[in-house]
This record gives sequence, structure tokens and C-alpha cells, in this order.
Amino acid sequence: MVQNIRGVITDNVLMTPISNATVTLLNTNQSVNTDSAGNFRFRQIGVGIQSLKITHLGYKETVMPNLILNAGKELVLAISMESKVQLHSDIVIKTDRRRNKPNNEMSLVSASAFTVEETQKYAAAVNDPLRMATNFAGVVGADDGNNNIVIRGNSPATLLWRMEGVDIPNPNHFSNAGSSGGGISILSSQLLANSDFITGAFAAEYGNAIGGVFDLKLRKGNNEKNEFAIQAGVLGLNVSAEGPFKRNYKGSYLVNYRYSTLSVLSKIGVLPNQNPTNFQDLSYHINLPTKKAGTFTIFGFGGLSNQDSKTLKDSADWKEEFDRYASTFISNTGMSAITHFIKTGKKSTLKSALSFSKTETADDVLYAKSVTTILDYYKEKYSTTKISFTTAFNHKFSAASALRMGLIVNKMDYNYYQKSRQNSNEPLREVLNAKGSTGTAQGYMQWHYKTAGNITFITGLHYLQLQINNKSVVEPRLSVKWEITPKQSLAFGFGQHSQMQALGFYFARATDNNGMQYLPNKDLDFTHARHYVLSHNFLLSRNLKLRTELYFQQLYKVPVSSSDTNTFSTLNITDDFITDPLVNKGRGTNYGLEISLEKYLHHNFYYMISNSFYQSKYVARDGMERNTRFNGGYVGNMVAGKEFVTENQHRSFGINIKLVYAGGFRETPIDIEKSRIEGITVYQQKEAFTNQIQAYYRSDIRVSMKWNKKHITSTLSLDLQNATNRKNVFGNYYDSLKEKVVTYYQNGLLPVLNYKIEF
Repeated sequence: MVQNIRGVITDNVLMTPISNATVTLLNTNQSVNTDSAGNFRFRQIGVGIQSLKITHLGYKETVMPNLILNAGKELVLAISMESKVQLHSDIVIKTDRRRNKPNNEMSLVSASAFTVEETQKYAAAVNDPLRMATNFAGVVGADDGNNNIVIRGNSPATLLWRMEGVDIPNPNHFSNAGSSGGGISILSSQLLANSDFITGAFAAEYGNAIGGVFDLKLRKGNNEKNEFAIQAGVLGLNVSAEGPFKRNYKGSYLVNYRYSTLSVLSKIGVLPNQNPTNFQDLSYHINLPTKKAGTFTIFGFGGLSNQDSKTLKDSADWKEEFDRYASTFISNTGMSAITHFIKTGKKSTLKSALSFSKTETADDVLYAKSVTTILDYYKEKYSTTKISFTTAFNHKFSAASALRMGLIVNKMDYNYYQKSRQNSNEPLREVLNAKGSTGTAQGYMQWHYKTAGNITFITGLHYLQLQINNKSVVEPRLSVKWEITPKQSLAFGFGQHSQMQALGFYFARATDNNGMQYLPNKDLDFTHARHYVLSHNFLLSRNLKLRTELYFQQLYKVPVSSSDTNTFSTLNITDDFITDPLVNKGRGTNYGLEISLEKYLHHNFYYMISNSFYQSKYVARDGMERNTRFNGGYVGNMVAGKEFVTENQHRSFGINIKLVYAGGFRETPIDIEKSRIEGITVYQQKEAFTNQIQAYYRSDIRVSMKWNKKHITSTLSLDLQNATNRKNVFGNYYDSLKEKVVTYYQNGLLPVLNYKIEF
């Protein structure tokens, strides 16, 4: 079986094409040169694993190893090259560009690239970037039931999502307000290209985040032939298509649609329809190049999700307190953007984008006090619409020096409403009712400089302003990297970072001593953090890399309860709008050591072992230092995989495994006597997060079969999540029906079957 390999070579700063670069197919030693548009092509290459080497007089040598060529689709690559700085006229620095090196050359520390192949290959990743990220050092999943992640002890709510240079809303189904994750990703792996995941000391272009950054890139559709993929599995039914708009035009489209498999099975009666879980999503990327006016792209995604649960009609069936509740939950997200990229000079480019997004969540919870008495217990409806303008200017002074500067302006319209009860005996109280508009403005500038002595400097500033209360901050960023030898480097990064609160925080209602309502959180400041990172990379062999990072984070002006007897801090939340009165008088520290050993795919075998030892502390209004909710203390990961390929490369069998062992998160002891009196869970505030849940252990196994036939590739896979069916504790609560504290657990064994065909 044979297939084509082609692509485009570009400058990694300006993203402009590089002509006359030599591209060599290492398996066969064939070579071609790129044309004036940076394009190259190899025709009728045997399927299997291929590797490329790219050379050019003005750029560092780049190697792209372990490229998977299937019969069903052409392999279309977008490869960027880094300018080289010569020590002397006859001495040239070379580099072996690994596929996990960050796309963004401004990211020197705490940054890794992840590939689509990894999200498809790793056990339990199930094509989800967030679940895949739990394989990296310093990252742990917050809950098996969703894909929220904790990065270096930070709350999951501190993560920034970005796509094609545009800040985007949370791209997950079943997401709550103020969250960064959800039940399952809206994004399709069919659209994603190699993307960056950053865990600390971000470059100056990233703002309004203190925990981490997902910087997603999209691949372009095939602009020469139509290709399709159909996928059916437990998580959904997918159909994707890509191809050119017309002959001899380099534009292309790429689109993917998915519908919930469980919803289909429920509607046709295969599964019971008592608590249906429904979702569907659409994602797309359209590329429209012009001859003189630059390149336009249109991209976006949309997801609809809802879930209903019903109260058991017979009170004799009420075995626990949760059986008394019924709910209707809706979570919808949509985003679309148009971008324009143009070369403004021989050494300058400008990329601008206009985007529109809307998120909507609603939850209507009922409580059966008795069979005949049904109470409205909790009602919320949150809607946020955002229009954004983003622009970024790049100028390359020389091979050693480059400048990037940009602007991000957001206009946000909001409509938030919430009513809730403290318990079933309390009245339903309106705690949030706000409608209006506000905005944010961000600006940044960063300078990249390389010396002839293998030292790279990056320095910059980021500015953030919130219109609703005119809070603003200027944040300095700095990173330095020293390439000690071709195999070893040392880097340091510093950054001051800030993040506004979830928008609903600012409109919480309270009543003063005169019975008048006011907004206690209207003037809340940003949460601030200073990141310090020391990083060491050592290439032990051509395919084995050791990375060590030491980090320290100072968090300050953290919103905490205004009461000095309340231990609440936003550092311990995962989502939702907090409606209690808050003040910016909290603090926190995160520090730790991360060690990861990665063997790149070689002879169809790979592994990655990562260990993190960390502490995460916070200080509330009472001035006492405590563990945060997410202070597990340590987390160890191992992922490994081996593929067995037939001699003719037409068939392969893969087995992948993931092992996780992590210290348990923290929880606050329950006051059983007060819980009995009030009928709800009452915590011992002064003992906040003094209990540690038992250690978390989970093993995941993925097995797959792939067949290559003429112009068709088929893949059948089975993911066994939590293969040993271990009962990992999630937490404890007081059950008023049982009149005791009850432990609830995370997911048990979950098989995920999937079949995919590409043609």
C-alpha cells in the first residue's frame, strides 16, 4: 500500500514560506526542494512509519521522526524551521527538532507540544486534550467523572484556552459556569494539529490566567483531494470531511460532526431512558488564501449538551438523600472566528481575528421533601456573549532578534440569574440577578534574542484591564535558556500573572444592616501570581530525554471570605459563580519538583515516566496557613505502548498502558451533630482540608487493531479505563436520610469501544 506525503515549510517566527529547503525522506533517502510557496511532495510512499529531515542554509536542521503514514489519507504536514545563529563563518549550530518541542518559540520553560497521534494513542486519552495532559508532570485529574485538571496544585478554573491565537470559551460538554473542563471535549481530534500545553511562567502573549495554558492549533484540510472519516464508539458517532473548494485553488475546508451514541441508543429503546445524557457538536476550519490580500480562515466549534435526572416516585425506594433530587441541566457553547494573515514587509507579518462566542448553562434542581411536596431547591441560568478582536504583529530584525506585540479587546454581554436554598427548611433566596455588558483589554510586547553563545533571552510585558471596576495590572515576564551542549540545556523563567474572577462573582447580592441590597464583590481585584521556574533538559540518547523542573509560585490578592471565621478561598474551587461576600486578602504558595523521562517512539515502542512532588498551601482571612483542596503531595505517571506491525506494514496491533499513583486530595471534616440538626452537610470550618483522602491509583489499558487497504485505513480500539475496577474515594458527605456520613467514589471500570474508517 502506498500514499503521498506533502506539506509546507515555514519560518517559525513569521510563519512565511521557506523556498529551496531540502526535504529528505530518511527511510528511502529521497530528496526534494521546496518551491516558492514552501511546498514539497513525495509521491507513492509505502505506508508505515516515516521520518523527514529538512535543511536550509539559513535555518537549523530539522528532523521530524516517526510520522505515521496510512493508506486512507495523505500525510499533509506544516513544519516550521528556526533561524540559526552562526558562531563563526564556518561553524553552524544544528538541532534535532523533536515533535514535543513547543510550537511557540517564545515559550522556554514548562511548555510541551502534544500531537494528535498522542491523543489517539495514549490509554484513556480518548481524543481529549485535557485527559491526555494528565500524562505530563505536575498534572493530575480532578475527578474521573469529568476532564478538569489540576496543574501544580492550582484550581482547574485557572486554565486558559486559546485556539489559533484567539482566547476561546471552555470547549467542553456538560461544563459549569466558571470551569475549564467538563464531561467530554467538544473539540474533534480530526481538526487539531500539534499544539502547546504550558504549566508555568507563560510568555507575555498569554494573559488572564495563573494556572496553565492550552494553546491549540488547527490543521488545514486537504486542498487537493476529498477525504472522509467515519467513527463510531461509546463516546459518539463522528463524521468528518475535508477537501478543496475547486481545482487549482489552494483553499480547503475541514468539518466534523458528532452525536452522542448513548442518546441514539436511548431513543431507539436499546438503553433505558430514565436519565438520558445527550450531546452533539460541530467543529470546522476553512482556509481561504488569496494572491495579494493575504490568507483568511474561518474556524469554530459548537456543542449542545443536556442531562435529566428524575426523583424516584415511591419513597420506599429512597435509599439515600440523592434519590430525593431531580434536575434538568443544560450546557451549550458556540464560538466562531475569522482571521486574516498578511505579510506586511520582508521581515514583518500581521495576524488579526474577529471572534464571537456564546455560552449558556442552566440547572433546575427539585427536592422531594415528601412524595407530595416537591420544592424548587436551586435554579440558575447563566448566559455570556463575547465579541473579541485580536491582533498580533511579528517583526524579525535578524536571525538572532525578533519582536512580537499584540492587542486583545473583549466586549462581554451577560445575563445571570440564581436562586437557591441553604437547606430544605430555608426559603428560596435570590442571590444573583444581573444583566448588562462590560469588557476587558489586554496588550503585550515580547522580544526574543539569541546570542552566538547559545543563550536565548525572552523578555516582555503584559497589560490587563477589566472595565467593570477599572482594575488594571502590568505584568513583567522574563526567561533565559542556555544550550550548554547540543544535548543539554538549562533555563530559567519568571512571570507575574493575573486572572479576573469568573464574571458572575462581581454581581453577587448581599443585604446590609438597613435591609438594603448591594454588590459586595463589585470591586474585586484580580488574583495575582508570581511564577519562578528552573528547568534542565538532558538528551540521554537520540530517543531518550530527561527533564527536571523546580518551580515556586506566590499567589496573592486571592479572593477569600470577608468573614475572619470562614476559611473559604477561591484557590479551592473548580467552577461555579461564588455569591458569598469576598475580599482580596488571601494568599497561597505552590512549589515542587518535577522529573520526567521520555523515550520517543522508536522501533514502534515508547514510554514516558513522570513524577511530581509538590505542596499547595493557602491562607484565608483568619491568617492561618492550610493545605489547599488539591494538595495531594505527589503524583506518579507512566504511559507506555508498543505496536506490532506486519512485514508489509498493512496491519498492526497496538497495546498501550497508563498507570497513575497520586496522593489523595484534601477534604474538611464534617460536623455530624450540626449536620443532623440542619439536615445538610456542615463542615468544621477551623479544620479546613486537614483530612487527606486515601491515595489514588488507576490503571488504563488500550488495545487497537489497524488495517491498511487500498485508499482505506480502519482502526478498531478498546480502552479499559480503571481496568482493575479500583474504588477510588472522591469524598464524604452527610446523608440526612441515612443520618450518617457516606463515602462516595469515582468511576469504576469503564470500557470505551471505538471503530474508525478513513478514506
